[in-house]
Amino acid sequence: MSGRVALVGAGPGDPGLLTIRGLRALEAADVIVADRLGARSVLDGLAADGVELSAEVVDVGKLPGHHAVPQDAINELLVTLARDGRRVVRLKGGDPYIFGRGGEELAYCRDRGVDVEVVPGITSAVSVPAIAGIPLTHRGLATTFTVVTGHDQIRSLSGGPDHTVVLLMGVGTLANSATTLARGERGGECPVAIVEDGYGPRQRVTIGTLDTIAHQAAVRGVRSPAVVVVGDVVRLSPYAPAELATSAFAAPPTID
Repeated sequence: MSGRVALVGAGPGDPGLLTIRGLRALEAADVIVADRLGARSVLDGLAADGVELSAEVVDVGKLPGHHAVPQDAINELLVTLARDGRRVVRLKGGDPYIFGRGGEELAYCRDRGVDVEVVPGITSAVSVPAIAGIPLTHRGLATTFTVVTGHDQIRSLSGGPDHTVVLLMGVGTLANSATTLARGERGGECPVAIVEDGYGPRQRVTIGTLDTIAHQAAVRGVRSPAVVVVGDVVRLSPYAPAELATSAFAAPPTID
């Protein structure tokens, strides 16, 4: 009997934010091929909560700048395991389709005749800012948001502080990203928040502006994983200093 693959989003790392459908896939799996961020902490959290999984766990975790298992090898591993008749869960941090290369893994498996199911997960782009009390959209402050990886994409971003920008994997390029975003309509006074290790033991929030955030991050020793939020919605955070803060219940500006 042919096996199958389920691409399961583990969410931001809290087992309570794993979907029920994702949990059922893990319980039925013969093999779990797990990422480092999000996925491993969810497995550890489930074990701590008394959830017993019988599946073998294969760690293919990636560190910044170092991929323990190349993507091509991960793709081939999924196919090989499924062709051996095993039920495989590819457990990926966040959502498989948000900068997770889930689409590549799905296409590789299907091109080789392997059945694939996709179980969405809660992306850190939305859930981690929520920890810091930051909604990505808010009436009167922001009506749209864009998620980028903190690299070349930000050069083409337009809009002012009412267009929220979420940077994933952006700590290493923070100074350059802040400078680039400050050149446009946002300006150097645009608020910025960094949320480190969301839902993890090192969770911490740093808030400043595009002009100050790189220096603040250096002084505080900000480290990955972290989500960076740029825009006026940062003012709603209870962590925002008084000079940047605004009330979530303040009346939106009048449009003439």
